[in-house]
Amino acid sequence: MPLDQTLRDRLAEIVGAAACITDPAAMAPYLHEERGLYHGKAALVLRPGSTAEVAKIVAACAAAGIPIVPQGGNTGLCGGASPHEDASEVILNLGRMNKVRAVDPMNFTMTVDAGCILAEVQKTAEENGCLFPLSLAAEGSCQIGGNLATNAGGINVLRYGNARDLVLGLEVVLPDGRIWNGLRALGKDNTGYALRHLFVGAEGTLGIITAAVLKLFPRPTEVATALCAVNKLEDATVLLNRARALSGDAVTAFELIPRSGLEMCIKHVAGVSDPFTAPHPWYVLTEFSSSRPDVTVRGSFDALLETAFEEGIIADAVIAESGEQRKSLWRIRESLPEAQKYEGGSIKHDVAVPVSRVAQFITEGMAALAVHFPGVRPVPFGHLGDGNIHFNISQPIGADTKAYLARWDEMNRIVHDIVVGMNGSFSAEHGIGMLKVREMEHYKDPVELDLMRRLKHAIDPNNLMNPGKVVE
Repeated sequence: MPLDQTLRDRLAEIVGAAACITDPAAMAPYLHEERGLYHGKAALVLRPGSTAEVAKIVAACAAAGIPIVPQGGNTGLCGGASPHEDASEVILNLGRMNKVRAVDPMNFTMTVDAGCILAEVQKTAEENGCLFPLSLAAEGSCQIGGNLATNAGGINVLRYGNARDLVLGLEVVLPDGRIWNGLRALGKDNTGYALRHLFVGAEGTLGIITAAVLKLFPRPTEVATALCAVNKLEDATVLLNRARALSGDAVTAFELIPRSGLEMCIKHVAGVSDPFTAPHPWYVLTEFSSSRPDVTVRGSFDALLETAFEEGIIADAVIAESGEQRKSLWRIRESLPEAQKYEGGSIKHDVAVPVSRVAQFITEGMAALAVHFPGVRPVPFGHLGDGNIHFNISQPIGADTKAYLARWDEMNRIVHDIVVGMNGSFSAEHGIGMLKVREMEHYKDPVELDLMRRLKHAIDPNNLMNPGKVVE
């Protein structure tokens, strides 16, 4: 239904004229997503300042049959926060709702508005002697509501889990405008269905997360970091197994970096240089951490590297001896997506397989693509510690970028068939959005997909919450 002037006036009245954006130039940043895959249109953009305002907006739009696209920092990679092209939707951006409501260091919890920037949440936790471990490349601009709506992962999943594992309670505005107050700061609550898990990972299709109770952890007192060179992929998983066993599971991060990715970073990213004197096909950035003042991880860390070198599991290693050296090593890993942009088109896959099969997947995937897409340059990297690999494939040198990207679906089918054949996931941490709705229909078990659709219809019968995303 069209958005008539009466409703426009009502929505502007709810949020205030300054927070109701209708000017095309001012709306533009909200209409496209980071990778440039989706460029939509919207009737208007609303920036509410409170949960009460969100509830009033949702109720008014529900009564008029107007769909809503919830939006946080708009840093997603699957089009989940993007509007469609028919300009029928209202974008509801939560950036103004950025207050920390409460911090309870004794309970190791923090209650925050959905619009809080992830880096600010981390900083607030640190100021209170705690750690909020969710960490990802976009943390300087992404918002915690979006992190929860997409069940974000990041570099610390191996130790602390996904976003789903870091939330105790939620406040959610439902599709009819009612507010569910589930802001419980409890480690145990067996009073029926765990409703918060319906909304975490739902990408705004069941309701709008407006606040959350987050789990905090003791702040690490010691961190040990090294970039290890390995000659075989299989050795990387052996090293991970040894690291977890030897450290008492103190491994915080375990990130895979290919030589091709390192070379791209050296070529395109200022401040990145090769830490080694000789090239190696694969690298692993590993990190141990401990929050116990009476326990040191450096001893077990050094013992791991020494033993791994003696047994030929690693060929070389660079150990960070200062905070600056640690940042320098992490800059390589964090710069990989940026460096790839300079090499032309990149067809990306956010996949997960069991850790024991990561090497097999990467080997089979690269071999299959070499047959069907001669000249492509695989850059598989990412969270080896939890089996989540960003299997990004850069275009052949000199190829036409547009023609290459037009084969996205064709390449997806090859890669995703291998992943699903290994009981893996075609979307490990980036979500579904618009990008992978067809993949859901192709790969999801029919019973599972039917249950998801039934939930969607039961909670949002008129399909007004982020329509066209996740399930149709």
